[in-house]
Amino acid sequence: MDPNARGPEEYGQDDDGTAPRPRPSRDPLTPDFGQHAPALARTVRLVVGEHLLTVNPVDGSEIELRPPGAPSRSSAAGSGGEIPERPAKRTPEQRAEAERAARPPAPAGPARPAQPLLGRQDEREQLVRLLARGRSVRLTGPSGSGRTSLLDLVAEDCEDLAPDGVVRLTGFRRTTADLLNDLFHAVYDAPQYRPADDDLRALVREIGAVVVVDDLDLGGAALDELLDSTPECAFLLGATPDTPLPSAESAVEEVVLSGLDRAAGVEVIEHGVGRVLTEEEANWAGDLWFESEGLPLRFVQAGALLSQRDRLRAGADAVDAFGVFEDARPFTESVDGLAGAGEAEEIPLPSLGEAAAPAPLLAARLSASARATLRFAIALGGEVPHQAHLPALVGDTHADAALGELAACGLVSPVGTRYRLAAGVRTQLEGAGYADDVETRAHAAAQHYAWWAGHPSVTPERVCAEADAVLAALTVIVPTTTRPGEDEEATAVQLARTAAPAFAAGLHWSAWENTLHEGAEAARLAGESADRAYFHHELGVLALCGGELDRARSELEASLALRGAIADKRGTVAGRRALALVADRSGDVPGLATATAGEEVPDARREESASPPRGIQAALATHPPEAQTVVVARRESAGPPARHSRGGLKSLAKRNLVAAGAGALLVAVLGTVVTLGATSNNDANDPSDRVGVNPSASTGPGDGGPDSATPGEDSGSAGTGEATGGPTDPGPDGTMGTSDDPTPTGTAQPSSEASSSHGSGSGGSSGTPTPSSSSSGHGSPSASPSSSSSSGSSPSSSPSPSASESGTSTPPPADSSPPTSNSAGSSMSSSPASSISSVGPSAPVSPDQVI
Repeated sequence: MDPNARGPEEYGQDDDGTAPRPRPSRDPLTPDFGQHAPALARTVRLVVGEHLLTVNPVDGSEIELRPPGAPSRSSAAGSGGEIPERPAKRTPEQRAEAERAARPPAPAGPARPAQPLLGRQDEREQLVRLLARGRSVRLTGPSGSGRTSLLDLVAEDCEDLAPDGVVRLTGFRRTTADLLNDLFHAVYDAPQYRPADDDLRALVREIGAVVVVDDLDLGGAALDELLDSTPECAFLLGATPDTPLPSAESAVEEVVLSGLDRAAGVEVIEHGVGRVLTEEEANWAGDLWFESEGLPLRFVQAGALLSQRDRLRAGADAVDAFGVFEDARPFTESVDGLAGAGEAEEIPLPSLGEAAAPAPLLAARLSASARATLRFAIALGGEVPHQAHLPALVGDTHADAALGELAACGLVSPVGTRYRLAAGVRTQLEGAGYADDVETRAHAAAQHYAWWAGHPSVTPERVCAEADAVLAALTVIVPTTTRPGEDEEATAVQLARTAAPAFAAGLHWSAWENTLHEGAEAARLAGESADRAYFHHELGVLALCGGELDRARSELEASLALRGAIADKRGTVAGRRALALVADRSGDVPGLATATAGEEVPDARREESASPPRGIQAALATHPPEAQTVVVARRESAGPPARHSRGGLKSLAKRNLVAAGAGALLVAVLGTVVTLGATSNNDANDPSDRVGVNPSASTGPGDGGPDSATPGEDSGSAGTGEATGGPTDPGPDGTMGTSDDPTPTGTAQPSSEASSSHGSGSGGSSGTPTPSSSSSGHGSPSASPSSSSSSGSSPSSSPSPSASESGTSTPPPADSSPPTSNSAGSSMSSSPASSISSVGPSAPVSPDQVI
């Protein structure tokens, strides 16, 4: 029916005129409790040196060699296009964007005026002058000395000194490899690509930039490696006095940052307060300068104390004079003791001890959200969560403004792209009781980060920016992990499972490694075998990417053992593939080892006991002693059978040698047989010419014996290619069974009619002629059928049924002469050796002569 045509059903009737059927509901009337299809896992494909790495958060990452001819890097961010073979450098606009992203975010709220850098003009000019000459400089100063602010100003002065501009990096908890990779990605446009060590050093050697590294943790040989890898760069390094010193061969200039003088300290306080200090406040600032040794951070915090005192005095006057906002006093604990208007002037200045350790007093006068943020920062080891996470952690929709309050008071300082508690603040707050609920806060932060890192909308780069806070939460909660209850999951395991793939995809591999170690320990404590196997698998893949093959093998084998215990088939496949790649990289041949490992070699190989070709069968039947000797010689050349032979290159070479020797021996035997056959063709009546394709005369259960009057049923068919027992040619007279019929050449037992009709005629042959009763070559004697029938026994050369089944003839004893029929007894009384010598070589061929 045309869906556009108006039918009867649209007017309340069906086609047959009955009442309309109710339409199905668009939504189910009952909830669907069926199992829904799981959401697709977010996988990211990276190019790591010569490997292709697919980060799989479910079954474990998969790693494989990059196919020959494939581009060195994968498509950029799923764009579908291939990136050129060699990464290109960023444009100046892209470098400016990357530089803005490397700075910490501006706190929420109104913008505050920048803090002036006082008393640092000489150090600033000295640093710029040294960098312009291409020298690397290390700026050493204690925490809180204004080192970061000075580095920012010097970086602005050096923007045009190098072709690749200025690159800002953070050295906080970063290794040499981390800094080299950060420098590479800051200059080159190479997403989802981590070059190998050799390629990385070749690329960074072409970078010419002023590299500013703050909070450096390296020194000695590690710093020398960084400087040697980047000969075209000039480094401006910010470090503390406890950082390891550079080596004497590094030629790094040292600039020491001292404290401010008294006048500069007072000026910093006045900038924070926004007014000129009174005489009492100036004297108080002088005492503080002597106590703090001129550190700028102490003056910033002192200015925050005076600013809070001013607001406190203004708030008390407004409440007492007008009675407004009395229910929302910002500093309730400090104002309750005031008597009334006019007494606010009597609020004393902070004591010298409070000014030297002002964190508890500053925190007491902040908002509740700011104090809760400080508690989370202490629980995370000094890491302040990003301001976007504060509303969810604190439980206040306006908690993002807490970061601005902390920055204005000098309680936090920028480190890379984030904030940490300022120097000394953590110790001061822990003494004031802010560390009482560390485990509770860390567990809440871990739960939040576990949900956030696994959300599909969160990119790996955002997770990498919060790496230090995530690792701090793991460090706190992993030791307290216990076995979860039914249908529950350990928070530490869940956080590690969601954060580790993001760190890997974001190329923050030091955080990836630390997360995997913490996750493996948490999974062990929680008794989660599947998660533990995942972490060990990822550690093996990470070691394989770094070229640590022994470590990769041990981690992958541990993962496979755990996955085998829980029957994780998909994870086992990924682990075996990675382990095979480890074996390939280490030079092993896993294919040969797998094929022959634990293989039990039988005592007698099948090809040794198989039936030989038809031509060789005749020779073996004619010369049984030599046939026995040939088989033994072949087995002796192959050596004793090995039990549970282990595969490998050595075993393979040994097998090749044995096979080559056996082949050479077989060729020699065939040559000997052909020679014997050629030389024994002198007699036209040689019985060997009348031997069929199967000279064996063994009888089956249903066959008639040689003396039987009725032959057994023929189990073969005419199409098998085997010779039958009766004649197939009627002779010249055309009548079957007459005296002119040709002699049958089959191997079946002759019937009684054939025996009686032939009698002892010339040229007749028994059904199975005896191979050992060969003529000397001058007569034509043959075994008489009548005598064979009257003897009542089978021919002397008939082997036993077991020998017939094995395809070899059992020779008679060497010291006994083979029996012959009565008709040829006078001429066939010689030994087998004499019989062979009359038709072939003068002496039998021994295995030693063949070899």
